[in-house]
Amino acid sequence: MNQPKPIFNNSNILISLAALVVIVAGMKAAADLLVPLLLSIFIAFLFTPFLHGCTRRGVPTGVALLLVVVLIMTLGWLTGLALGSSFKDFSESLPLYENRLQQVTANTLIWLEGMGIPISLEHLLEIVNPAAALKLSGKLLNSLSNLLTDAFIILLTTIFILAEATQFPQKLKSLLKNPDETLARFSTLRETINRYLALKTATSFVTAALVSLVLSILGVDFPLLWGLLAFMLNFVPTVGSIIAAVPAILLALVQLGPLTAFWTLLGYLMINIFIGNIIEPRIMGRGLGLSAFVILASLVFWGWVLGPVGMFLSVPLTMLAKLASENSEQTRWVGTLLSANISDTEDPER
Repeated sequence: MNQPKPIFNNSNILISLAALVVIVAGMKAAADLLVPLLLSIFIAFLFTPFLHGCTRRGVPTGVALLLVVVLIMTLGWLTGLALGSSFKDFSESLPLYENRLQQVTANTLIWLEGMGIPISLEHLLEIVNPAAALKLSGKLLNSLSNLLTDAFIILLTTIFILAEATQFPQKLKSLLKNPDETLARFSTLRETINRYLALKTATSFVTAALVSLVLSILGVDFPLLWGLLAFMLNFVPTVGSIIAAVPAILLALVQLGPLTAFWTLLGYLMINIFIGNIIEPRIMGRGLGLSAFVILASLVFWGWVLGPVGMFLSVPLTMLAKLASENSEQTRWVGTLLSANISDTEDPER
């Protein structure tokens, strides 16, 4: 009687770890090339359902692809038009906001000392530096602004990916030994990712619109930028909304005072409770089952490998790794480690 081969053994673990180190090092070294490519793939995933929807309704593939390209270009042009000058203005004003925030911090410490709570400013800044939140958001937004200079390359790559999307299943079918089973798994994987990205993009857009509206009413500078930051970080569950709120609240504090900062905090809380706890669970169901620790770890890991944009892509990339690993018996343990519950990775055929 044949004994099943163990999934884990020392040589497999060492070889896998060595391969992982080489792959990660290569990705980090090639981050400038990978980020536009990954963004192109992300955009292509978003618009693939629209492309397939057009072709299913009898629209020729070439015409459907042209419609998708026009839609992407229009959305990109509107985004650049709305945010182009704001990127530059915020970058120029960032040192001023940092100085004001340091003054507010110093005045707060003086007030605490008057209340009999002595705290050293230098010691506090060693532990936590509020200005770092503004600096981090500035780096993230500047990174996105720099990507606009690569807009043509990203658009061109997206077009080629979308053009191949209709032919890719046929190519796989000619290469695989068990095409029906593999294509069924690939189709399930693609539909799951497409559905998640489409619904998450919709809820992120609503979140961004509400954030921009609230900040505009309160008079906080650069409301569209903070809306864009909320849109990007809304793809990171739980911690994303917190990270997106901190710089806007700090800016409201240094620009308009504590009362406006409080209303900004309240606005973010209400928006995220409404979107994150009411709307998203209703339309997205159980979700993808990533554990909270994996979400946080992926945010740090992809941010380190790919830079600020990697934070935006962290959950989609981790989600892709989880779903792909669940489609193979040899790698299903990876999906189990990434899941919030063991039941999320149970074999559906059992």
